[in-house]
Amino acid sequence: MRPALTAQATAAARAGGRIVGVGQRLWRRSAWVGLALYALALGAGLGLASADWATRGGYPFGGVAVGAWTIWPRAGATSADPYTRAVNARRGEIPLAVGEGLLMTAATDDAGRGLDAACTYSITGATPPARVWTLTVSGRGDPDPARPPMREGFTATEILRELDGRFAVTLGPEAEPGNWLPSPRETGPLRLALRLYDTPVAASAGSLDRDAVPAITRLRCRT
Repeated sequence: MRPALTAQATAAARAGGRIVGVGQRLWRRSAWVGLALYALALGAGLGLASADWATRGGYPFGGVAVGAWTIWPRAGATSADPYTRAVNARRGEIPLAVGEGLLMTAATDDAGRGLDAACTYSITGATPPARVWTLTVSGRGDPDPARPPMREGFTATEILRELDGRFAVTLGPEAEPGNWLPSPRETGPLRLALRLYDTPVAASAGSLDRDAVPAITRLRCRT
């Protein structure tokens, strides 16, 4: 009886060892599979987050700084980089082609401070030569549904000018005499866009100097 019991115990021990070995191998495989799935999820999350960050604001590449403004001569070119095309697609905009015009944007004043909807700014001077131009303001994020529709910009044909052809636009939350451009929201960052149509400077944007673009000066801010 004893030899038989010993053989049975040995067989049971071997079977238990095989079961443990199989369990360990399965655990290792599942651990590797879990690690691979985690790496894929982490990579996808980081990729989506970086793509969202890169296309949330303005164009990331190809700008030419002139004063507070940044000129985007290649925003509508067929050879535009993928990030520029992604920004256009996210905004739902059709950018100006190279032969159609030029886009200029500003998110700061001449002192380098970010444009804030709670502040009042003076936009003065003249634009580079163009047949027609538009000046618009926008805020980041969804508009306030409780805020009534208001003017979002001016065109070259409707703006009031000085005798020398220069103009002065006041951007701010409170009504101002003359060319008043209301802030699109109560607080938060703002972005100005100046679009020049049929302009000869489209092919030589880098040659513009600071006096050729409107100056942006902060006047006051609400406390």
